[in-house]
Amino acid sequence: MTDPRLSGADGLGCPAVPAAERFRRAIRVDPGLAARRLDHVLAVSIPEISRSRLQAWIASGQVRVDGSPRRSRDKVWAGEVIELEARIEPIGDCRPESIALDVVFEDEQILVVNKPAGLVVHPAAGHPDGTLQNALLHHAPNLASVPRAGIVHRLDRDTTGLLVVAKTLHAHCSLVAQLQARRVHREYCALTIGEVVAGGRIEAPIGRHPTHRTRMAVVRDGRFAATRYRVLERFRGHTLLAVELETGRTHQIRVHLTSIQFPLVGDRVYGGRPRPPKQASPALVLALQTFPRQALHAIRLGLEHPTLGTTMTWEVPMAADFADLLGLLRHESVTCS
Repeated sequence: MTDPRLSGADGLGCPAVPAAERFRRAIRVDPGLAARRLDHVLAVSIPEISRSRLQAWIASGQVRVDGSPRRSRDKVWAGEVIELEARIEPIGDCRPESIALDVVFEDEQILVVNKPAGLVVHPAAGHPDGTLQNALLHHAPNLASVPRAGIVHRLDRDTTGLLVVAKTLHAHCSLVAQLQARRVHREYCALTIGEVVAGGRIEAPIGRHPTHRTRMAVVRDGRFAATRYRVLERFRGHTLLAVELETGRTHQIRVHLTSIQFPLVGDRVYGGRPRPPKQASPALVLALQTFPRQALHAIRLGLEHPTLGTTMTWEVPMAADFADLLGLLRHESVTCS
């Protein structure tokens, strides 16, 4: 948990001056992260900075725990204060690539994009290039001096919709602070298997699955996570939900909805195997069986502009494949009513 009393001059863990060169953060180790490696605690606490970059900062002495340097593998304990003050160097392991971007809004501080399905947000194992981060560095080369090219939150590879990018370090600090304070409004459309009776709120901790390490799960020692949902439309055997995130854990919507027995259509990882309703037409059966991704679309985004201080909101149309599937479901629900 970031301790504002120990942060930069603005109380948000952001540098007062010069904003374009330094990155400062002070973190008091939460009891839930006690006895873990220093680099792991930093990666969890500052997810917008890559773990490799954090490890490099630790190795170069730019990170101290209770005033003393530590190694990446050293354990930290509840109540200790991790202080980070580092120079932001241009990204060297991610090259600009000419990849088309659907830009919804852009000014000197922020960039809002409508991400298509299949686009990975930043390089990772198995995806060294061809990512949104590569595209952003080509679109705006100055993003090389902003952590993770300005990416402050993520969408899964096959989730479509709105994502905001910080174009300056000041904007980066502002957006991270808003996300931590839960002041960024993120609304999704999610198509679930099963007929949801009413809306609700799911509060359940999320962490790595105990046996399937590439998956997330609701686990006792996971990180706090909360999701709100309401019913938008019901079909035979399926429900369209509006889902709002209070927190932003990996795969949060997919894991939470699966935990209440309503997995997303197309989500093979978390149990969304096709379950066509009885007497469904061949066209609908085929559409449900071949839908290639989780049916999840980030439709609305709202935040406070980093310098103007005004509230800004954006909305994008449903992704075409999602819209087509909804059209089939609506047609058959009317036909069978």
